[in-house]
Amino acid sequence: MSKQSIIPKAITEYDLRLLRIFRTVVEHGGFAAAENELGVTRSTISVHMSNLESRMKLKLCSRGRGGFALTEAGQAVYHACIELFDSLNDFSMFVNNLGEELIGELVILCADQLDHGMQQKLAEVIAYIHERQPQLHLILDGEALHQIEKSLLQDKAHVGLLPSYQQIQGLNYQTIFSEPIYLCCSAKHPYFHLSDEEISAEMLAKTPSIHPGVDIDPEGREQLKRLNLSAKAYQFDTRKTLILSGCYIGYLPLSYIQQELKTKQIKIIHGEAASYRFNLSMVVKQSARESAKVELLTQAFNEVFGLDGQRG
Repeated sequence: MSKQSIIPKAITEYDLRLLRIFRTVVEHGGFAAAENELGVTRSTISVHMSNLESRMKLKLCSRGRGGFALTEAGQAVYHACIELFDSLNDFSMFVNNLGEELIGELVILCADQLDHGMQQKLAEVIAYIHERQPQLHLILDGEALHQIEKSLLQDKAHVGLLPSYQQIQGLNYQTIFSEPIYLCCSAKHPYFHLSDEEISAEMLAKTPSIHPGVDIDPEGREQLKRLNLSAKAYQFDTRKTLILSGCYIGYLPLSYIQQELKTKQIKIIHGEAASYRFNLSMVVKQSARESAKVELLTQAFNEVFGLDGQRG
């Protein structure tokens, strides 16, 4: 007769507690590393793990001089834990969406630092949300572009603000802002004191310049083809730093260089002839778990940016 686990068919809160401890131990790589996260001593963690193994009648891990390691059964239980807690989280989100009052976190991620104008607009979005759902815990943060896309697809963020450079299946894109982006150099660069007529296409083709770090639209790609791309900076602020060094030329949106144009720290090269459009998109998941929160955000952006609600 095979051994039967003594965990009852209806999993208790105590079982869930032990499984959460087990998951934390695994993800931190052992008892000692999990102490701070769990807020209990190593000996207490050991007792909890022994209790879990006794209740399941399974050897989940080995611990000793050889270090912490999962058994085959432990690996299976760990992956089942992930699925279990993801399911509980999905259920919680589902129930929250049924009510008129939204609860929990509302996550907005931005791929670039916000200039003054965008800060003002985003502040209006936040005010719109707070007026209607003040109990929401709002998170506004910056993140790498690919990480924002990943977070949206995994339902770890509700909206992302991204430059329009590609469209990933499963995400909806809506342009909220568009402005020209210009080829620039700083006052420390040799081109600063030359006229546009003196800066030939051949010179630009040899001059160290900055790649934006991601694929961009066809108009922008054509401009980049004419340059000697020898540095890379995705963020506008880091790109501006490279340009201000005097070692490179590169593209920046007009809104990011207004102050430097006034103080003659930066100048635009070849004006409209060497420019292209920068489009900023509001991006959401097509079938988001917390659809009510995404809908609230979409309404807020549509209201503040005067959009028609159409998404790509």
